[in-house]
Amino acid sequence: MIKRTLYFGSPAYLKTRNEQLIVEVPDTGEVKTAVIEDIGLLILDNQQITITHAVLSKLLEHNVAVVTCNDIHHPTGLLLNLDGHTLQSQRFKTQIAASVPLQKQLWQQTVIAKITNQANLFTLKRLNEKPLHALIARVKSGDTDNCEAQAAAYYWKNIFPDFLAFKRHREGDPPNNLLNYGYAILRAVVARSLVGSGLLPTLGIFHRNQYNAYCLADDIMEPYRPYVDKVVTDIVRNNGQYLEMTPNMKQQLLAIPAMDVLLNNEKSPLMNAVQRTTASLAKCFEGTGKKLMYPVLATQYT
Repeated sequence: MIKRTLYFGSPAYLKTRNEQLIVEVPDTGEVKTAVIEDIGLLILDNQQITITHAVLSKLLEHNVAVVTCNDIHHPTGLLLNLDGHTLQSQRFKTQIAASVPLQKQLWQQTVIAKITNQANLFTLKRLNEKPLHALIARVKSGDTDNCEAQAAAYYWKNIFPDFLAFKRHREGDPPNNLLNYGYAILRAVVARSLVGSGLLPTLGIFHRNQYNAYCLADDIMEPYRPYVDKVVTDIVRNNGQYLEMTPNMKQQLLAIPAMDVLLNNEKSPLMNAVQRTTASLAKCFEGTGKKLMYPVLATQYT
């Protein structure tokens, strides 16, 4: 089942009744409803939104990721369920006990999947993907030669038109703003799925920043980043240098969890594919699987 992404960018009062989310819009008096178990991601992007504790409890009970934004509309907080799987304690133990060689092998698979999708996006955009394909064959266990960084240097130098003089930096000029927003949505989707698979989003297989509460989410989202990049490059193609966030751009980015991806040659919504990825990771930690399931970005528009 495809989980819904709900976005609230205007003043609203959110409460719950009979397993439903009740949304009251004070400006118009309009009342809307949504079944809570159908929601996967809820984004609060207005300082005049009021939400009851009962709503938050119901959302977390159904493993809904709740994202809060600040007064300049940047996602700043993520609320997740602490009890997302019946075998959670057992899976925590297998995750914590994962050997260094296993973590390095999982990171190798992740880097290969990421660079492959970057190369496929270049093919889709009719850019020179050959340097990226050359790096894929060189990725070793643990990516000891740092092929990911080498790929990133080439990728960001060439993915956008020259007139943007683009440099990837979180606080940099547009379209960094669009990338940041899309990645924040993706990160929330991945963190939600990790919790749903009984894993700790904090304990990464590669990322280990002691100040980062979502190291594993940042690991697992890497091969999915090119899907965000695809949306952003399409926005650039249609808007040129006029890349300050508009409602239409935001709408396109909010559709990322529902966009189609190919996983094992089967088309499915990105959010569902992420759940299969995190489930495969849990099996790797348990020793019942060896391969992470990552999607492959299609090289032609469908």
